Parts: sequence; structure tokens; C-alpha cells
Amino acid sequence: MPLVSVLMPCYNAEKTIHEALDSLTSQTLSDLEIIAVDDGSTDNTLQILQQHARIDNRIQIIHSEHGGIVQALNTGLKFCHAPYIARMDSDDRSHRERLAQQVSYFENHPDIGAVSCLVSAFPTNQIRPGFQIYIDWLNSLITDDQIRNEIFIESPLPHPSVTYRKTSIFALGGYQDHGWPEDYDLWMRMYIAGVKFAKTPQFLLEWRDDKNRLTRIDPRYSLENFIRLKAHYLKSGPLANRDAVYIWGAGMTGRRISKHLAQARVPLTGFIDVDPKKIGRQLRGLPILSRYDLIKEWSKHNKPVLLSAVSARKARPQIKGYLTLIGLHEGIDWIFVA
Repeated sequence: MPLVSVLMPCYNAEKTIHEALDSLTSQTLSDLEIIAVDDGSTDNTLQILQQHARIDNRIQIIHSEHGGIVQALNTGLKFCHAPYIARMDSDDRSHRERLAQQVSYFENHPDIGAVSCLVSAFPTNQIRPGFQIYIDWLNSLITDDQIRNEIFIESPLPHPSVTYRKTSIFALGGYQDHGWPEDYDLWMRMYIAGVKFAKTPQFLLEWRDDKNRLTRIDPRYSLENFIRLKAHYLKSGPLANRDAVYIWGAGMTGRRISKHLAQARVPLTGFIDVDPKKIGRQLRGLPILSRYDLIKEWSKHNKPVLLSAVSARKARPQIKGYLTLIGLHEGIDWIFVA
């Protein structure tokens, strides 16, 4: 039995798959199998996979009719024999030490269920500013506490950078398709189940920024579907058994998240804002209060929680500072959701 199964779905990847496979077959940890799922490609992807498999018998090719990423991932999981499963995309590149570093981390931290790493974007002349901002944020989250505290802002783990224990994903039933991002959905289910996360503090994955990435062209990755996902797991996770939910931010982001939370019938109680033009008014029939009203409001409830829904990144330190000053604890009393 191999030590690591690399799960790599492939669809029309003829331009990039050579690089991806070369980065895997040259890993310093050689005790691996590569489960390459050809998801009904219409270009030369399958032929390229077959060429590589003739040279390296660690490559196992699974061919299926085109069914999309979730189906391809679940198909591949059935053929993963190792105790650790490493995700990889057919257009990215893994550092040759990636699997060795991540397996070593698992063996030294038996309580961890999923390990990512720091990532860099390429090609350098095509990186979009927004993508780089996202990567900088990702790379700032290393520990389980850091990842869990900010998991509702955005997906905190780049899917192709993650290695997880086979027991962790099979206990959760594999990947699921709810019409929103399948990887973020998995991290949320791990979060709810109490699976611990970590990242090795080395740059071990090169993540390709391309206009045809699924996150750019697939409607499942739209902003609206990200918010639907957040609302779903907020309700079943940190908002469960709360008797009051306040949202800091009565702007566009707060309105969007509150719409889905209202539909989910969570106990929305009010909004907090710093804009004097909004304070004293109502949103969704609920009062918009100043931050100075929060202490008095808090005392009215047994188990309240606040969601910070201000999308401006520069506002996060100020909001965190104020909430800490008045004695509220991140991850318990309040959560960043934007």
C-alpha cells in the first residue's frame, strides 16, 4: 500500500498536465500513487496521461464520461488506497518536497486532519491583483485557530494544496454537490465536525492563475453561491442555539448575508454600523444601531453572537479591536463573515 494517494481530476488539460505530472513524479517522497481521473476530456489529455503512465507505473488512469469536478473527485476517491490523500489540479505544480513535508506534519501532529501549505501564483505576468490579495490572505492563516477564526470570510485552504487523512474525508461522505464550491463545502463540513486544520509554513504549491479556471467560469463559484454556503453552515455551526444574531455592517455585504440568514430563520436581531446616516434607521425591519449600543444590547440576551460583514479589509483590525476592547471573544462571541 502506498503512503500517499494523489487525487487529480483532469479535463481538457493538454497544455498543462505535463508540468503537473512531472512535479508529482519527481517528489522526494516516492511512496505514492497518482489517481488521474480523466473527466471525459475532448482534447489529448487522456493520451498524455497514457504516455506518462507507460513510463511511471505509479500513475493510475480512471476514464469516465464528463460529469464535472464533484463526480470526478468522488470517482477518484474510490481508487485511493493510501492513508493520506493529496489533492492536485492538472494545471498546477507541486514543489518536490510538498508531500514529504505534509506527511511529516501529519506524523508529528496526530490530531490534525487536513494539511495545506503556503502557495504562490504563476505565471507572474498574468496574476490578477485580486487573486494576489486572496493569496496573501491565505498565506497569513497557518494555525488551526487562525483558519477557523476566518473560515467564513473565504475558503481558507487552496484545494490543490491540501493533503487530508483518508479517514477524515470518508467519515464525511466524500465530496458533495450543492451548487456551490465543493472544496469550501468540504472545509465547512470538516470545521463543523471538529476536524483540525494546519499549514506547513513553506511555499509548496504553485497555483496557476488562468482566465479559464473553474472559479472564474463556473456559476457554482459566484458570489451569491458563496454567501448561500456561508449562511447554510453558519446556521448549522456557530449560530446553532443562539438567541440573538447581530450583523456588523448594514451595507451591501450585510444585506446579502442577512437575506439568506433570514430565509434560514436564524434569530436576526439588529445591525451595527458606524455610518451616522444609517444609524437609527431600519434594515429588514430591524434596527441599525451604533457600536456604542452593542454593550447594552448584548446584556438583553442569553447567548448572542455578532457577525462582522464589512467587506473592506482595512476595517477588520478596527472592528476586532473594538470588540476585544468591550470584552467579546473572536470565534465565540463574534465571527468575521467578510
